[in-house]
Amino acid sequence: MSVNFPAKCPGRYCGRILIPIKNDSVTYSECGACPRGDHRNDTSWLCERCDDTPELYDWLYLGFMAMLPLILHWFFIEWYSRRKSALLLHASALLECVVAAVVTLLLSDPLGSFHMRSCRVKLLSDWYTMLYNPSPDYITTLHCTYEAVYPLYTIVFIYYAFCLLMMMMLRPCLVKRLSFSLRKAERLNSVYAAMYFLPILSVLHAVAGGLLYYSFPYILLVFSVVTCAVYFALVKIVNLRTLLSNKRNVIVLLSHWAIHTYGILSITRLEHPAGDLPMLTLVPGPALFYLLTARFTDPDRIHEEQTGN
Repeated sequence: MSVNFPAKCPGRYCGRILIPIKNDSVTYSECGACPRGDHRNDTSWLCERCDDTPELYDWLYLGFMAMLPLILHWFFIEWYSRRKSALLLHASALLECVVAAVVTLLLSDPLGSFHMRSCRVKLLSDWYTMLYNPSPDYITTLHCTYEAVYPLYTIVFIYYAFCLLMMMMLRPCLVKRLSFSLRKAERLNSVYAAMYFLPILSVLHAVAGGLLYYSFPYILLVFSVVTCAVYFALVKIVNLRTLLSNKRNVIVLLSHWAIHTYGILSITRLEHPAGDLPMLTLVPGPALFYLLTARFTDPDRIHEEQTGN
């Protein structure tokens, strides 16, 4: 059933679809969910095509979600295999994620292009439209659930699916070639781990995608500081000499600095480059603070002093 005038729709996300009819006239559908790729105009209550381009912050969020599988891949590869041949597994994980990201972008609208159209994110509730289905008569629920943050919600699931597909295509072939240099327990454990954490990441995004969208810069800052301190403590890095004695330590430190830089850029969004870029000089701060204060909190030294006394 169609109506002949665009009356106001109830709820925050319900809209009407423009329906062309004969004699160059139009009518309007009943209030309901907008098609994928559309959003409701809050003035006319009509579903309109999303023609915005993602903002820098949107790209940074997608980059954060794309980094999570790669970081977890590298973590479990390191956890299960510390041999030199693991470098090839690291390279394979990087290739899998890059190919998955490229394919995902090419399949997004417009098809075959690295450009992407999107709906502008305005509120946290835009990520959870299923929680805002109105009941005009307090009896019947009007279902108006759609992707108001198109395509930031669904594109992550597509990317994770391609990550899994690329891993299943590339990693077993590489592991087979490295079977003589890897122990039996090391060969596919990182693959099995990915088959757990990729679904977990998907569920996390489905449930907390909106919360992550607004909080991921601060998560990155806390993560980089805490994991850097934990790594230094586990490896017993107490000064600059012990830090530079192993290439692995330097790589880990630079990785944490890269994550910390990403978090600062995500917070500032480079809206004022003259004032935002100097903040990057704070990136080495936590590591330098740890190195300068580690000798005062070294448990072995404290124990020796207590024993001597």
